[in-house]
Amino acid sequence: MTGSKSEQAYVWLRARISAREFGPGYRLVLGAIADELGMSVVPVREAIRRLEAEGLVTFERNVGARVTLVDQSEYAHTMQTLGIVEGAATSLSAPLLDEDTLARAEAINERMKALLDHFDAHIFTDLNREFHSVLYEPCPNPHILDLVHRGWARLSGIRDTTFAYVPGRAQHSVEEHTRILELIRAGAEPIEIELAARNHRWRTMDAFLHALHPTPTDSRKTEGR
Repeated sequence: MTGSKSEQAYVWLRARISAREFGPGYRLVLGAIADELGMSVVPVREAIRRLEAEGLVTFERNVGARVTLVDQSEYAHTMQTLGIVEGAATSLSAPLLDEDTLARAEAINERMKALLDHFDAHIFTDLNREFHSVLYEPCPNPHILDLVHRGWARLSGIRDTTFAYVPGRAQHSVEEHTRILELIRAGAEPIEIELAARNHRWRTMDAFLHALHPTPTDSRKTEGR
């Protein structure tokens, strides 16, 4: 690894949280992590504080640091709201998106597609945010745009967790991005673009919540593979 010891610890921890090696609720023991990385607890503590600021780690009294638990109600409410406002922002932006901008969004989606064979939830998530930002940032309604930004900010602590829990969702996400771009290029009705963007967000929500609570049928399907 390169960079300071604090940076090395941060990268190491973040990668394991993203890959679900350290899942929600996992206790982060400073001494054990420091021994694993061959460093003192000081840079590890700094790295954990940085992860806490990002919402990925939570400190509990008499317990210490744990990987943040997913508040399912908060996640669902945020994703439902984000689907509505992001869909509206995307549809309002559509007439303002020229071919160069659409080509930029398409290039980002191609990069996401290239990641599918060697999946990295963190990189994929960053590209996903970038893709949608290209499409909604030109929204001429500043109030709707502010709501979109607020929604993304609320998700900051669990965005990596979403695709780490349901990596299979990534393939569908890329396909739905392509469909949204097709609708914009074709000059589709605003409501059609809005619903495509909204349902895209809600399908990710549904996949994540379903992954947290698989049905007995899902378990039997998995065992039969």
